Amino acid sequence: MDTEEKDITIEPETDADNVKDPAEAIKKLKGELSACRKEREEYLAGWQRAKADFINTRKDEEKARAAFVKFANEAFVAELLPVFQNFERAMSNKEVWEKVDKNWRVGIEHIYAQFRVALQKAGVEAIDPKIGDVFDGNKHASIGVVSVVEQSQDHTVREVVEKGFAINGKILEPAKVRIGEYKK
Repeated sequence: MDTEEKDITIEPETDADNVKDPAEAIKKLKGELSACRKEREEYLAGWQRAKADFINTRKDEEKARAAFVKFANEAFVAELLPVFQNFERAMSNKEVWEKVDKNWRVGIEHIYAQFRVALQKAGVEAIDPKIGDVFDGNKHASIGVVSVVEQSQDHTVREVVEKGFAINGKILEPAKVRIGEYKK
């Protein structure tokens, strides 16, 4: 077989208009540059939005995690409160408390103080109304009424039966009180 070699030359792509009119080529390049800048701005804006979304998502996740921890603490503290209240009840009976061996009593008071500090660190606050405070159904639970002779004492705390507790501003257990009731 006799093959005939053909001379093939590859020429670079040229735009005949560009070669003939440099002003037209500059105009075309300026248009391409403008389009590239516009595309770059779109990409930059998209990247900035994605970055902002990521930062916001991270913040939302941190808030959700913190709320979860608060909720977990709240449930745990709610289980511990009856134990704490029993400590207070045991120590409030002065007659019996004074009869207990002093060394044992000091040890229990120390444990109670540690318990109280741990609850405070967890965000627990005591709701300890004072006699004469206006009854607040959000923080107090009325377990009875006491007749009062002055109208100014109507719907006020007359006796605190048991302190209440809140954690991070949320009421876990309202204070149990008796309120004044004025009758003519």
